[in-house]
Amino acid sequence: MMLTLFCAVSGWAILMFLIWNVWITLKTGASHLKTLHQIPCSGCEYFTNDYRLKCTVNPVKACSLEALGCLDFEPKTDCCNANQKRPRKLCK
Repeated sequence: MMLTLFCAVSGWAILMFLIWNVWITLKTGASHLKTLHQIPCSGCEYFTNDYRLKCTVNPVKACSLEALGCLDFEPKTDCCNANQKRPRKLCK
């Protein structure tokens, strides 16, 4: 009788611990994703969308948490060639 009770309590305790652990992991992951989505590089004029040189101004900081609050950020213009699938546009 005691062994059955001990196994049942242990099983529920392990299950509750696993659920709590998954909840904490999801909560931490969601907050980390919010932080990563604030990185402005993909909307910057100097972002090249090339893995060899992501940014022409700050290549070391590009697409990292260090890029938050980048002083060299310039919004993309119509002449920007990053993320274009067609041939390069000529700026007038």
